[in-house]
Amino acid sequence: MPEKSHYEADFEKYLRHTGADKKEKTFAWATAIGLQQVDGLKPSEYLYQTAKRNIEGEISFDDVSRLINSYYKSKSLRLQNPDNRTEEADKVSSRIAQILSEPSFNFSPSYLIAVHKRLFEGIFKFAGRLRDYDITKNEWVLNGDTVMYGAAFELKSALEYDFMQEKRFRYKNLSMDEIARHITFFVSRLWQIHAFGEGNTRTTAVFTIKYLRSLGFKADNDIFAQNSWYFRNALVRANYTNLQKGISENPVFLEKFFRNLLLDEHNELKNRETHIDYAKYAGKVSEETTEKNGFTTEKEAAPAKNTTENSSVSTEKTTEKILCAIKENPHITTKELALKFKITEDGVFYHVKKLRLSGRIKRSGGRKNGYWEIV
Repeated sequence: MPEKSHYEADFEKYLRHTGADKKEKTFAWATAIGLQQVDGLKPSEYLYQTAKRNIEGEISFDDVSRLINSYYKSKSLRLQNPDNRTEEADKVSSRIAQILSEPSFNFSPSYLIAVHKRLFEGIFKFAGRLRDYDITKNEWVLNGDTVMYGAAFELKSALEYDFMQEKRFRYKNLSMDEIARHITFFVSRLWQIHAFGEGNTRTTAVFTIKYLRSLGFKADNDIFAQNSWYFRNALVRANYTNLQKGISENPVFLEKFFRNLLLDEHNELKNRETHIDYAKYAGKVSEETTEKNGFTTEKEAAPAKNTTENSSVSTEKTTEKILCAIKENPHITTKELALKFKITEDGVFYHVKKLRLSGRIKRSGGRKNGYWEIV
């Protein structure tokens, strides 16, 4: 990470000494500014000064918005920042802080879309609109390769399906380990859809914090603020498969992130460890699979090649079996598939979504009388 400027360091020092009565706004601003690192953006000194005034109660969030808009109407400032990236960082930071400070929330695709619109209105022409084109993104963590994102033609139905499955999920009687694992699964799949042309990770992060709060979690520590780049890299690794290179989707990194957030653990979150070649250059990696606190540690992040290939083959076989079962009974339910193949409903959801995203099946009809079609 680049060296911090004097006003960034001054702001962090200020946050550490801010009183408990200002904790909520402090968290909101720290998270908002930290999330800009996802796209390599840095807010201006003016934004930091304005944030301090808001935390101190001198000005409201509406005042913040007016001040920042006025700041960027200056012709000289626009010339100093011709690419508008600092302006984007300032405006999006203030909007994230405001949304995180609001008590309202609605668990729905429309709320996710509305969050994107609020964050990026006036910055992206497509703010609040689902993309109508397919995308790829060169990822450092993948040596320039890309995750396979959701297909443009079914983004709306993919979002509706994910939200419907999550609404049906029951957290009651689950251990915290199981809850952390499921949250990892849901957020990973939501991000993988990549519903918008840009701003997906920041939108997903804001939505996730609001959702966790609605479930009763505080989600008010500084993990997002300090580890936003790790959060994105972990999302990438949780959704990347390249069987030719012996690489499968690996949620370990993202689960460590959420265990720190939800269980107050202190797992090290190092970006270099998320890189697909990390094990190759970090010395020998034990071939033994170890377990810690109910989830797989990094020793499984780079397993022996045969182990990875066998696991991948097994996963592909299950996907094909589920496809055959859907062909036989287009009305089969997630619960029935889970019982049939002795896997969890989350597992069924994973394979079904894989089939949907690859264009092999699609959902028709309503929620109650719907059925699967083989494409």
